[in-house]
Amino acid sequence: MIAPVLAAIDAVAATNPPTWAAAASVAAGSLVGLSLGLTGGGGAIFAVPLLVYWIGVDPRTAVSISLVTVAATALVGAVERWWYGQVEVRTGLLFAAAGMLTAPAGGWLGGQVPPQTLMATFAGLMLLIAARMWRKASDDTERAAAGVFAAGVGPTCSRDAEGRLRMTTRCFVLLTLVGLVVGLLSGLFGVGGGFLIVPALVAFATMDVFRAIGTSLFVMTLVGAAAVAAQVAAGRSIPLDIAGSFVGGGVPALFVGSWIGRQIRGPTLARVFAVAIVLVAAFIIYKSMARI
Repeated sequence: MIAPVLAAIDAVAATNPPTWAAAASVAAGSLVGLSLGLTGGGGAIFAVPLLVYWIGVDPRTAVSISLVTVAATALVGAVERWWYGQVEVRTGLLFAAAGMLTAPAGGWLGGQVPPQTLMATFAGLMLLIAARMWRKASDDTERAAAGVFAAGVGPTCSRDAEGRLRMTTRCFVLLTLVGLVVGLLSGLFGVGGGFLIVPALVAFATMDVFRAIGTSLFVMTLVGAAAVAAQVAAGRSIPLDIAGSFVGGGVPALFVGSWIGRQIRGPTLARVFAVAIVLVAAFIIYKSMARI
């Protein structure tokens, strides 16, 4: 059933390659922007598979394009959230500073890994993210029903009477470690790391989810920009036509996703998102196995 559909798409692409590439890039960017707007992170996890398997870009170039898309789209989202007072700049800068240190290392590491291995590892990362999102959705549902936090679970960072984060040593170390991991993954896979940032801010920095999403977009902007700079410094070319089309589709869709996200219950959204990630990861694994 899928084969005839793919054959039809290939026929359209062969008829007018430039037009097809531009349209496909806009459509793929829209999916990424929609996901970013919905969740504040995790949307970029779809960018590399779409670029590689739909548009036909090689994996390393796909990482570079994904980084440009993440940085540009997240910037627009961060400005929107900042306008509504949903960005905590000081906490975001801590995350970003740590991530900007390791983003170049991730980019270098990605250049040393064979493309097939890179995509297989990427699929593994997607499955871990999906499992975590599903489990988190279940936890949120159970806690909402009970109306209490699980025993022994509490915030690592506390806040003063005015709501400012108390930057204790334990809080600083934990947030810095998460930022370092985010930067490494960003440079390696072209992801923004919001799937780590948002839950970390909610669980450890006692942020509400809307402020966490806004702060995550702010961090992704800075870390993504650092990762793009590292890619350019390493001499990797970034096709600006594809990147521009990707961003052009992603920015409007981000606003749509942001609006939809406010209409859907968090656990339901997380489960739908987790299923979508598993399906894409399964497709990547299938394509990787087919090439062996």
